[in-house]
Amino acid sequence: MTRIASVQRVAMRHPGDVAGVAGLLDGGLDPRDIVAILGKTEGNGCVNDFTRAYAVQALCVMLAGRLATTPEDVAARIAMVMSGGTEGGLSPHFIVVSVAETDAPPIGALAIGTAFTRDFAPEEIGRMAQVEATASAVRAAIAQAAIDDVHYVQVKCPLLTSERIAAARAPVATHDTYASMGLSRGASALGVALALGEVAAVTDDAIGADTSLFSGVASCSAGVELTRNEIIVFGNSPAWAGDLRIAHAVMQDGIDLPAIHAALHGAGLDHGGGQLAPDQATRLVALLAKAEPSTTGRIRGNRHIMNDDSDINATRHARALVGGVAAAASGRTDLFISGGAEHQGPDGGGPVAVIARRAS
Repeated sequence: MTRIASVQRVAMRHPGDVAGVAGLLDGGLDPRDIVAILGKTEGNGCVNDFTRAYAVQALCVMLAGRLATTPEDVAARIAMVMSGGTEGGLSPHFIVVSVAETDAPPIGALAIGTAFTRDFAPEEIGRMAQVEATASAVRAAIAQAAIDDVHYVQVKCPLLTSERIAAARAPVATHDTYASMGLSRGASALGVALALGEVAAVTDDAIGADTSLFSGVASCSAGVELTRNEIIVFGNSPAWAGDLRIAHAVMQDGIDLPAIHAALHGAGLDHGGGQLAPDQATRLVALLAKAEPSTTGRIRGNRHIMNDDSDINATRHARALVGGVAAAASGRTDLFISGGAEHQGPDGGGPVAVIARRAS
């Protein structure tokens, strides 16, 4: 038997709306095959964005009924990666990732591996313990899926809250709960980079500080709803069957349209130098990207105010900016654009990946 991956995208009317996922199950998707669910929810994407936890809870309750188990068991076995923030024209949606077996021969196709770290103590978040545990889990996921061509590594990671800081048994990396999101994302991304050989070594002092160290395939999203890292590795493998392929590129800044075009082209989509035509857009299964305001306060020499706006968080501005560029390129708005790209691509940029079906 050969493994085959399925990636299906469904809309959500609100963070607790799992009807689209339930519809996939009613249509024949075996819930036992689901290995991960990614979601873009309409919260603020910050520490107090509970739309992420709400969506996870709704999914776990629904899937528990289908699997004849408990919501806790569902959360333990399926990677739930909820990314808050659908600013601009981004549309809330779920991406359901499943792996099954088939009699079809392996032809070289999308392959998916998942892994989980142990739970982290508060004082380990944003530090080398998180880097090393993430690197180990990434290596395990790659080996488990026999991936030889990695294009995107999605990580959901924890953050610090006031309660967790108070419970720490040693000094924490920061007492700023919002800053802890960036340090957790950064440590997770550097763990990916370490596992893939993109960096040779990492130290505590480099996390969140040395922007020259980054992964070109890591996408990390922090949330209050978990205490471990949940990892999904997307790549291509000659040992897998199916009609899906993945490709990626690295955006150098928030308006790097050529990088998005490169990812689309790498996945076999003809963009013609502009927006995907409808027949090409229907073959687009998912577009995933990171968004980050540059720390210099400039994009190609022009000043931006994303880091100076006290009313709207900078990551929210960045998601709207990159989401607009990606939507113009793809002709779709149900795109997984995640904010906060510390050590995920160069300063102000980030990786972009495209999953598409082969032309029939």
